[in-house]
Amino acid sequence: MILPLNNMIKFHKKYFILSIVIFTLEIFIEKTTGFIRYTLGDFFAVILVYTLIKSFLNISVLKASLLALAVAFGIEFLQLSSLQNYYPEKYKKTVSLILGTSFSIGDLIAYTIGIVCTFFVEYRVKSFMIKDDL
Repeated sequence: MILPLNNMIKFHKKYFILSIVIFTLEIFIEKTTGFIRYTLGDFFAVILVYTLIKSFLNISVLKASLLALAVAFGIEFLQLSSLQNYYPEKYKKTVSLILGTSFSIGDLIAYTIGIVCTFFVEYRVKSFMIKDDL
């Protein structure tokens, strides 16, 4: 089956702007420690992945949510491998910051809560907008 890529790929300015805002928030969070950095950072990281997906792909909220969660979980499970031993020395700090260095169940929970919140906010906003149009 051939996918209609022309209908799937579409730039959504609002999601892209939201991605920039969340990325800026993540930069500030990176400078903190403890719960804010390690839990809220992961919570917002999965939302950032979601908004980036929605910025460029015209797919449903459910599909984008599942894809964002799959990306976050995939990166987290890669941390179980020795991949971090192969990061180029020149980029080790940056790659470690983006991909992480150690697996944590808490991160998986933060990703899940982040995407569930995103999913419900999206549907609440859409239902509010539909009621507003009546």
